[in-house]
Amino acid sequence: MTDTELTEKVEIALDEIRPFLQSDGGDIALLSIENGTTVRVQLQGACVGCSVNQMTLKSGVELTIKKHAPQIETVINVEG
Repeated sequence: MTDTELTEKVEIALDEIRPFLQSDGGDIALLSIENGTTVRVQLQGACVGCSVNQMTLKSGVELTIKKHAPQIETVINVEG
């Protein structure tokens, strides 16, 4: 799989979860994909200060990304 294809799969995953984040006043941005296994994202808006954002990141975002791109091992939130 090319880097472009991987990026597209991760973006599809983020688009799938984005409506849930936006309904709570938040959003998410893809910052980078490193070594084809690590995704760096940035939670935005209301998600930044939310106490459940780590749970959202692991159970929602990471799970959805891995569903679309199984080779991804880790999803990291980069604080603004």
